[in-house]
Amino acid sequence: MNLSLYSAATGMEAQQLNLNTISNNLANVNTPGFKRSRIEFQDLLYQKPRAAGSETGGGNILPTGIEVGNGARVGATSKVFTQGQLSSTGQNLDVAIQGDGFFEVQRTDGTIAYTRDGSFKLNANGQVVNADGLPILSGFQPIPAGATSVSISESGTVTVQSANGTANFTLQLTRFSNPAGLRSLGGNLYEETPASGTPESGNPGEQGYGTIMQGYIENSNVNIVEEMVNLIVAQRAYEINSKSVQTSDEMLQNVAQMKR
Repeated sequence: MNLSLYSAATGMEAQQLNLNTISNNLANVNTPGFKRSRIEFQDLLYQKPRAAGSETGGGNILPTGIEVGNGARVGATSKVFTQGQLSSTGQNLDVAIQGDGFFEVQRTDGTIAYTRDGSFKLNANGQVVNADGLPILSGFQPIPAGATSVSISESGTVTVQSANGTANFTLQLTRFSNPAGLRSLGGNLYEETPASGTPESGNPGEQGYGTIMQGYIENSNVNIVEEMVNLIVAQRAYEINSKSVQTSDEMLQNVAQMKR
Protein backbone atom coordinates (compact mmCIF):
# COMPACT_ATOMS: atom_id res chain seq x y z
CA MET A 1 0.00 0.00 0.00
CA ASN A 2 1.31 3.43 -0.95
CA LEU A 3 1.00 5.41 2.30
CA SER A 4 1.92 8.68 0.63
CA LEU A 5 -1.47 8.82 -1.09
CA TYR A 6 -3.36 8.50 2.19
CA SER A 7 -0.99 10.77 4.11
CA ALA A 8 -1.32 13.49 1.50
CA ALA A 9 -5.10 13.07 1.50
CA THR A 10 -5.26 13.63 5.26
CA GLY A 11 -3.08 16.71 4.82
CA MET A 12 -5.44 18.09 2.17
CA GLU A 13 -8.45 17.46 4.38
CA ALA A 14 -6.77 19.18 7.34
CA GLN A 15 -5.84 22.20 5.22
CA GLN A 16 -9.42 22.40 3.94
CA LEU A 17 -10.62 22.72 7.54
CA ASN A 18 -7.89 25.28 8.10
CA LEU A 19 -9.16 27.27 5.12
CA ASN A 20 -12.72 27.08 6.46
CA THR A 21 -11.57 28.45 9.82
CA ILE A 22 -9.62 31.31 8.26
CA SER A 23 -12.56 32.18 6.00
CA ASN A 24 -14.88 32.35 9.00
CA ASN A 25 -12.44 34.67 10.78
CA LEU A 26 -12.31 36.98 7.77
CA ALA A 27 -16.09 36.89 7.33
CA ASN A 28 -16.50 38.15 10.91
CA VAL A 29 -13.90 40.90 10.80
CA ASN A 30 -16.64 43.49 11.46
CA THR A 31 -18.68 41.42 13.94
CA PRO A 32 -18.78 43.13 17.39
CA GLY A 33 -17.22 41.04 20.14
CA PHE A 34 -16.14 38.27 17.74
CA LYS A 35 -13.10 36.21 18.75
CA ARG A 36 -10.99 34.58 16.09
CA SER A 37 -10.50 30.83 15.96
CA ARG A 38 -7.12 29.12 15.72
CA ILE A 39 -6.74 25.65 14.28
CA GLU A 40 -4.37 23.14 15.88
CA PHE A 41 -2.92 20.16 14.00
CA GLN A 42 -1.78 16.74 15.20
CA ASP A 43 0.13 13.98 13.48
CA LEU A 44 -1.59 10.60 13.07
CA LEU A 45 -0.43 7.20 14.32
CA TYR A 46 2.88 5.80 13.11
CA GLN A 47 3.71 2.43 11.67
CA LYS A 48 6.84 1.06 13.36
CA PRO A 49 8.29 -1.89 11.48
CA ARG A 50 11.48 -1.53 13.52
CA ALA A 51 11.13 0.05 16.95
CA ALA A 52 13.95 2.01 18.57
CA GLY A 53 15.29 0.29 21.68
CA SER A 54 14.65 -3.23 20.37
CA GLU A 55 17.24 -5.88 21.13
CA THR A 56 19.20 -7.20 18.15
CA GLY A 57 20.92 -10.01 20.03
CA GLY A 58 24.03 -10.20 22.10
CA GLY A 59 22.75 -7.44 24.35
CA ASN A 60 22.79 -4.89 21.55
CA ILE A 61 19.96 -2.34 21.32
CA LEU A 62 18.84 -0.40 18.26
CA PRO A 63 19.71 3.28 18.76
CA THR A 64 17.10 4.32 16.19
CA GLY A 65 14.12 2.68 14.55
CA ILE A 66 11.88 2.98 11.50
CA GLU A 67 8.71 5.06 11.84
CA VAL A 68 6.36 5.82 8.97
CA GLY A 69 3.72 8.51 9.58
CA ASN A 70 0.14 8.32 8.36
CA GLY A 71 -0.55 12.01 7.87
CA ALA A 72 -2.14 14.79 9.88
CA ARG A 73 -5.47 15.75 11.37
CA VAL A 74 -7.12 18.73 13.03
CA GLY A 75 -6.88 18.32 16.79
CA ALA A 76 -8.89 21.39 17.81
CA THR A 77 -10.20 24.78 16.78
CA SER A 78 -9.85 27.03 19.81
CA LYS A 79 -11.11 30.57 20.32
CA VAL A 80 -8.52 33.26 21.01
CA PHE A 81 -9.95 35.67 23.58
CA THR A 82 -7.55 38.55 23.15
CA GLN A 83 -8.92 42.08 23.51
CA GLY A 84 -10.45 43.67 20.42
CA GLN A 85 -10.17 47.36 19.67
CA LEU A 86 -12.84 49.64 21.15
CA SER A 87 -14.80 51.91 18.82
CA SER A 88 -16.75 54.94 20.03
CA THR A 89 -20.43 54.96 19.09
CA GLY A 90 -21.84 57.66 21.36
CA GLN A 91 -24.83 55.46 22.22
CA ASN A 92 -25.72 55.26 25.92
CA LEU A 93 -26.56 51.55 25.82
CA ASP A 94 -23.48 50.53 23.85
CA VAL A 95 -21.06 49.09 26.41
CA ALA A 96 -17.73 47.37 25.87
CA ILE A 97 -15.76 45.18 28.26
CA GLN A 98 -12.12 46.14 28.52
CA GLY A 99 -10.49 43.11 30.05
CA ASP A 100 -11.85 39.80 31.27
CA GLY A 101 -15.56 39.04 31.41
CA PHE A 102 -18.84 38.36 29.62
CA PHE A 103 -22.41 39.63 29.76
CA GLU A 104 -25.16 37.13 30.59
CA VAL A 105 -27.95 36.66 28.04
CA GLN A 106 -31.19 34.78 28.67
CA ARG A 107 -32.11 32.59 25.70
CA THR A 108 -35.64 31.80 24.58
CA ASP A 109 -35.56 28.40 26.32
CA GLY A 110 -34.57 30.03 29.62
CA THR A 111 -30.93 28.92 29.57
CA ILE A 112 -28.07 31.36 30.00
CA ALA A 113 -25.60 32.26 27.27
CA TYR A 114 -22.68 34.67 27.36
CA THR A 115 -21.51 37.42 25.02
CA ARG A 116 -18.87 40.10 24.54
CA ASP A 117 -21.12 42.03 22.15
CA GLY A 118 -22.36 45.06 24.09
CA SER A 119 -24.54 46.69 21.42
CA PHE A 120 -27.69 46.76 23.54
CA LYS A 121 -31.16 48.21 22.97
CA LEU A 122 -34.41 48.70 24.90
CA ASN A 123 -37.55 46.71 24.17
CA ALA A 124 -41.15 47.93 24.62
CA ASN A 125 -41.02 47.11 28.34
CA GLY A 126 -37.82 49.06 28.95
CA GLN A 127 -35.77 45.90 29.31
CA VAL A 128 -32.21 45.90 28.01
CA VAL A 129 -31.88 43.38 25.15
CA ASN A 130 -29.39 42.41 22.45
CA ALA A 131 -29.89 42.72 18.69
CA ASP A 132 -32.01 39.54 18.66
CA GLY A 133 -34.28 40.79 21.45
CA LEU A 134 -32.86 38.44 24.09
CA PRO A 135 -32.85 39.93 27.61
CA ILE A 136 -29.50 40.95 29.06
CA LEU A 137 -29.05 39.92 32.68
CA SER A 138 -25.76 40.79 34.44
CA GLY A 139 -27.64 43.05 36.87
CA PHE A 140 -29.45 45.18 34.26
CA GLN A 141 -32.80 46.53 35.44
CA PRO A 142 -35.61 47.96 33.29
CA ILE A 143 -35.11 51.55 32.15
CA PRO A 144 -38.29 53.59 32.71
CA ALA A 145 -39.90 55.31 29.74
CA GLY A 146 -38.88 58.92 29.37
CA ALA A 147 -35.55 58.50 31.15
CA THR A 148 -33.49 61.60 30.52
CA SER A 149 -30.08 60.12 31.26
CA VAL A 150 -28.42 56.70 31.55
CA SER A 151 -24.88 56.77 32.90
CA ILE A 152 -22.66 53.69 33.34
CA SER A 153 -19.37 53.97 35.20
CA GLU A 154 -16.28 51.83 34.62
CA SER A 155 -17.06 49.96 37.83
CA GLY A 156 -20.53 49.03 36.53
CA THR A 157 -22.65 51.50 38.50
CA VAL A 158 -25.67 52.53 36.42
CA THR A 159 -27.42 55.80 37.19
CA VAL A 160 -30.80 56.42 35.55
CA GLN A 161 -32.43 59.83 35.77
CA SER A 162 -36.13 60.18 34.97
CA ALA A 163 -39.17 62.20 35.97
CA ASN A 164 -39.58 59.88 38.97
CA GLY A 165 -36.11 60.67 40.30
CA THR A 166 -32.77 58.90 40.21
CA ALA A 167 -32.31 55.13 40.31
CA ASN A 168 -29.06 53.21 40.72
CA PHE A 169 -28.05 49.61 40.20
CA THR A 170 -24.77 47.77 39.67
CA LEU A 171 -23.74 45.50 36.79
CA GLN A 172 -21.75 42.32 37.17
CA LEU A 173 -19.52 40.44 34.74
CA THR A 174 -19.06 36.70 34.35
CA ARG A 175 -15.81 34.91 33.61
CA PHE A 176 -14.55 31.35 33.13
CA SER A 177 -11.30 29.64 34.04
CA ASN A 178 -11.00 28.35 30.46
CA PRO A 179 -12.96 30.60 28.06
CA ALA A 180 -11.49 28.71 25.08
CA GLY A 181 -13.64 25.76 26.20
CA LEU A 182 -16.90 27.68 25.65
CA ARG A 183 -19.22 26.41 22.90
CA SER A 184 -20.00 28.89 20.13
CA LEU A 185 -23.73 29.18 19.47
CA GLY A 186 -23.79 31.85 16.77
CA GLY A 187 -25.41 35.23 17.24
CA ASN A 188 -22.32 36.34 19.20
CA LEU A 189 -23.27 33.94 21.99
CA TYR A 190 -21.29 31.30 23.90
CA GLU A 191 -22.44 28.45 26.10
CA GLU A 192 -20.88 26.91 29.19
CA THR A 193 -19.33 23.45 28.81
CA PRO A 194 -17.52 21.11 31.21
CA ALA A 195 -14.26 22.25 29.58
CA SER A 196 -14.89 25.95 30.23
CA GLY A 197 -15.48 25.52 33.94
CA THR A 198 -18.32 27.01 35.93
CA PRO A 199 -19.15 30.71 35.58
CA GLU A 200 -17.94 33.15 38.22
CA SER A 201 -19.53 36.57 38.68
CA GLY A 202 -17.93 39.70 40.08
CA ASN A 203 -17.91 43.48 39.98
CA PRO A 204 -16.22 45.21 37.04
CA GLY A 205 -12.74 46.43 37.83
CA GLU A 206 -12.33 44.16 40.86
CA GLN A 207 -10.38 40.91 41.31
CA GLY A 208 -9.21 40.79 37.72
CA TYR A 209 -12.55 41.51 36.05
CA GLY A 210 -12.61 43.94 33.15
CA THR A 211 -14.05 47.44 33.25
CA ILE A 212 -17.16 48.79 31.53
CA MET A 213 -16.77 51.42 28.80
CA GLN A 214 -20.03 53.21 28.02
CA GLY A 215 -20.53 54.47 24.49
CA TYR A 216 -18.07 51.97 23.02
CA ILE A 217 -18.27 48.65 21.17
CA GLU A 218 -15.54 46.01 21.17
CA ASN A 219 -14.55 45.14 17.62
CA SER A 220 -13.51 41.72 16.36
CA ASN A 221 -9.96 40.71 17.28
CA VAL A 222 -9.33 39.42 13.74
CA ASN A 223 -6.15 40.80 12.18
CA ILE A 224 -6.76 40.92 8.44
CA VAL A 225 -3.08 40.89 7.47
CA GLU A 226 -2.35 37.90 9.71
CA GLU A 227 -5.34 35.98 8.36
CA MET A 228 -4.33 36.70 4.76
CA VAL A 229 -0.85 35.33 5.48
CA ASN A 230 -2.43 32.24 7.05
CA LEU A 231 -4.65 31.91 3.99
CA ILE A 232 -1.63 31.88 1.66
CA VAL A 233 0.18 29.33 3.84
CA ALA A 234 -2.90 27.07 3.90
CA GLN A 235 -3.28 27.34 0.14
CA ARG A 236 0.36 26.42 -0.49
CA ALA A 237 0.21 23.53 1.98
CA TYR A 238 -2.88 22.21 0.21
CA GLU A 239 -1.12 22.56 -3.14
CA ILE A 240 2.00 20.73 -1.91
CA ASN A 241 -0.13 17.85 -0.60
CA SER A 242 -1.91 17.63 -3.94
CA LYS A 243 1.52 17.39 -5.60
CA SER A 244 2.30 14.44 -3.32
CA VAL A 245 -0.87 12.72 -4.52
CA GLN A 246 0.09 13.40 -8.12
CA THR A 247 3.63 12.07 -7.61
CA SER A 248 2.33 8.91 -5.90
CA ASP A 249 -0.06 8.36 -8.78
CA GLU A 250 2.78 8.67 -11.30
CA MET A 251 4.86 6.15 -9.34
CA LEU A 252 1.96 3.68 -9.28
CA GLN A 253 1.47 4.24 -13.00
CA ASN A 254 5.12 3.38 -13.64
CA VAL A 255 4.73 0.18 -11.64
CA ALA A 256 1.60 -0.76 -13.59
CA GLN A 257 3.42 -0.26 -16.90
CA MET A 258 6.46 -2.37 -16.02
CA LYS A 259 7.03 -5.36 -18.33
CA ARG A 260 9.54 -8.16 -18.23
